[in-house]
Amino acid sequence: MEKIWGIKRNVFFLGLVSFFNDFSAEMVHSVMPVFLTMVLGAPAFMVSLIEGVADAASSVLKFLSGYVSDRIQRRKTPAILGYALSVGVRPFLALVANAWQVLGLRFVDRVGKGLRDAPRDALIVESVESHELGKSFGFHRSLDTLGATLGPLAAFLLLPLLGMNFRHLFLVAFVVGLAALLSFGFVRDVRRREAPPPETVRISRWQTIRRTPGFLAVIFAIFVFGLGSLPPALLLLRAKEVGFGIGMIPIVYLIYNLAFVLTAIPLGRLADRIGERTVITAGFGVASLTYFGLAGNIGMAMLIALFVLLGVYSAATDGLQRVLASRFLPASVIGTGQGFLNLAIGFSSLGASIIGGLLWTQVGSWAGLIYAGTLSFLGLILFGWLTRGSMRPGIIK
Repeated sequence: MEKIWGIKRNVFFLGLVSFFNDFSAEMVHSVMPVFLTMVLGAPAFMVSLIEGVADAASSVLKFLSGYVSDRIQRRKTPAILGYALSVGVRPFLALVANAWQVLGLRFVDRVGKGLRDAPRDALIVESVESHELGKSFGFHRSLDTLGATLGPLAAFLLLPLLGMNFRHLFLVAFVVGLAALLSFGFVRDVRRREAPPPETVRISRWQTIRRTPGFLAVIFAIFVFGLGSLPPALLLLRAKEVGFGIGMIPIVYLIYNLAFVLTAIPLGRLADRIGERTVITAGFGVASLTYFGLAGNIGMAMLIALFVLLGVYSAATDGLQRVLASRFLPASVIGTGQGFLNLAIGFSSLGASIIGGLLWTQVGSWAGLIYAGTLSFLGLILFGWLTRGSMRPGIIK
């Protein structure tokens, strides 16, 4: 497969798809906490609940879509359907009258994410050689996050021009999202290098997953860590508490995403040299320290610094978790394996959203953040213990 700027064609265009989709999505998400609490009058717990339920829903679909894409030996079709569903739901946000309607639309949006993520990640894995995985996922995640960085900036610049009308902003975001669907036309399905008969796949798929202890250990450790991973939408309310005005909230989110996009590729390349486990472990440690820092009596400058660290943590873990998990699995179950990983992340995110959101609302933001820091630290210890001595087994193609 030919390359564009040193990146395999599929990875390049999948990066563009994610760029435009996240540009559109983060125009919405960067203002959603303020829209929910100040326009619709929802409590902080509702902000967290919406994100947790949405992520859990997407994770169930990620698991199923990964399994189905393994069965039909196609990645592109479920992925493009997922992107179309997520983009198509955004204009309806301009019509909502209460937080429960937002929850319903976010649910549908995350169903779209659930349909696309596992097949898309499997398509990336199958489009490149094993030694290029870290760089490829880093490139994809950096373009994804570049879009997520420019989206909040666009929201910051457009809101005054739109008379601070959030609903008009949601319509602009929908138009931007259409470019993601157009970019997908340049993505090609990849014929799997190893394609066993359907009967063999049906019999061996679950046995392969169950008999891979390294993969299961990674999934369990990531699940425990995820129980302390609070959604960014909730963390943005901390910026409001510290003293940032409504119009500046998207800028705080932009800083978080900018830190991600600047470090994703370097950290991916570093992981290709020293191993994903080392980089992920460091990322988990940064997350725990950052949550504890946010819980303290801080000013605006310190909050900005901590959001930069949150971006570095995400860059060190997000794509690399997928790489590490995939290294333990043969090609016939890559999609299913990515689905398992996303399922674990989604349900741990739901737990973190409910527990952290309740503590935030009923006790105070400091309580939710102390909880997040503690669970993140426990996840770090567990990850280091369960994956100790793990090899880089390589992908069986």
